[in-house]
Amino acid sequence: MITRVTTQMSMAAAADRLQAGAARVAQLTEQATTLQAIQKPSDDPSGTASAMQVRKEQAATAQYTRNADDAVGWLAQTDSALSSVYSTLNRVRDLTVQAANSGTMSETDRDAFVTQFRSLRADLEARANTTYGTRSVFAGSSTGASAYDPATGWAASGTAVSRRVGDGSTVRVDTSGEAVFGTGATSVFGMIDSIVSDLQNGTNVNPRINDVDAALSSVRGAQADVGVRHATALAAQDSLKTATVALEGRRSGIEDVDLAKAVLDLQVQQTNYQAALAVTAKVLQPTLMDYLR
Repeated sequence: MITRVTTQMSMAAAADRLQAGAARVAQLTEQATTLQAIQKPSDDPSGTASAMQVRKEQAATAQYTRNADDAVGWLAQTDSALSSVYSTLNRVRDLTVQAANSGTMSETDRDAFVTQFRSLRADLEARANTTYGTRSVFAGSSTGASAYDPATGWAASGTAVSRRVGDGSTVRVDTSGEAVFGTGATSVFGMIDSIVSDLQNGTNVNPRINDVDAALSSVRGAQADVGVRHATALAAQDSLKTATVALEGRRSGIEDVDLAKAVLDLQVQQTNYQAALAVTAKVLQPTLMDYLR
């Protein structure tokens, strides 16, 4: 069966082709303007699914990065506090050795030693209440105003505080104040009180040097532990930076359009569309009135 092609059918077909060309020009114009290859899911369903997965991974990586940054900052603050504690305890040791080797001291000399020891105790109390942001670094999950109170001792530390820095990977950021400074009479605060008491009672403080050395050993152990965790957080931080760059590259490869290519494609499509308009105008120009003349 032979189908008769009428002028109306030809015009309708030409109009459809022109509309498709105009739509393609509009699409390429949008791409050249936004540099986005996918304007709506129907443009590329497979690409849309891949882009959504990459963006999900980017969101998770961004959160892990914030966690790693927080862990690095928290542990750096803790390490700085422990360094200060170690330095202060070394000063306590030096004074204890001086006091032990001073022989018979005058009241003035004894008071001078006592004043210095009390000053160092106050400094240790301040280090025990070191904070990172609004959180005490030596108080675990406690949200109390301070980790250590001279009148009541250590606040309840609750659970350990960790930061998730990857899938199945966490870093503990808090440090037990009790493990570093001790508790009760055996704490560094009780130790200094005992040294002061011995001085006031005229007792030789030489045996207290061993107590100071034990306290220094505890601080060194805490520093080593914090150093390991700090290194882990830094490694996670570097790894996440690399992952962030890689994910952005994947996302860009799926969603973004090269500017030069987008402009070239648009120019080609515009040329094709203009040519189609011109040809269609020539082909469909004769009408019934032309034949009746």
